[in-house]
Amino acid sequence: MPQFENYAPYSTGFDTTEAVNALFRKVYQFMAIGLILTALAAYFTASSAFMINMLYTSRAPMLIIAVAEIGLVIWLGAGINKLSPEGARNIFFVYSILNGILCSSVLLVYTGESVSKAFLSTAGMFGAMSIYGLYTKRDLTGMGGFLRMGLFGLIIAMVINLFMGSSTMELYISIFGIIIFMGLTAYDTAKIKAIADSYGNDEAMTGKIAVLGALSLYLDFVNIFLYLLRMFGKHRD
Repeated sequence: MPQFENYAPYSTGFDTTEAVNALFRKVYQFMAIGLILTALAAYFTASSAFMINMLYTSRAPMLIIAVAEIGLVIWLGAGINKLSPEGARNIFFVYSILNGILCSSVLLVYTGESVSKAFLSTAGMFGAMSIYGLYTKRDLTGMGGFLRMGLFGLIIAMVINLFMGSSTMELYISIFGIIIFMGLTAYDTAKIKAIADSYGNDEAMTGKIAVLGALSLYLDFVNIFLYLLRMFGKHRD
C-alpha cells in the first residue's frame, strides 16, 4: 500500500481550503475511474470463455498478473517524484484493469445480487469513513502504526488459514479485515488532507499525490468489498 510519509506537512501561509477541495476532487475522480475500469475488466473477463479458459486452467497467468500488480505499485510509489502526473495516472489505470482481471473470479463464484449488495454496502461504509477522515478534528496520525500492525496480523492469519481451512477463522478474518480497511479509509483520507495543506500550491505535485491518494483509497474500497462478499455473499449454484 502506498505511503505518504515522504510528504511531510509544512506551513504554507495561504488558505488551503480550495486546494484541499481541488485535490480531493481529483482523488475521488481517479478512484472512481479506477473502480469502473476494474468492474469492466472483471465483467468482460468473466464473460469470455477464452479468458476463463486461459486464466483458470493454470495458476501461471494469475500469478503473472499478481506479480505485475505488485510491480506497478512499487513503481508508482518509488518513482512518483520522477513520473509525470499523467504517467502516474496511467500506471494506476493499468493497475486497475489488471486487478479487474484478477478479481473476475468474484463474478463467477458469487451471485449478481450478492455482488451488488456488497458493492452498495461498501460504498456506504467507505463514504462514511472517508467523510469522517476528511472532517474530523482528531489527529489520526497515531492510527497508522496500529493499522499497519493489524494488517500484518491479518496477512499472517490468512496464510495460516490456507492450511487450516477453518470457516470460523475465515469469518473472524473477514470481520477483522473490514475493521482494518475502514480504519485505513479514515486514516488515508486524513493523511491526504494533511498533504494537500502542504502542497496545495504545487500543481504538479498535487497531481501526483492525487494518484497515490486514489490508489490508497481504491485499495481500501476493494478490500472492504471483498471481505463483505466473503462474509455475506451467496455462491452460484
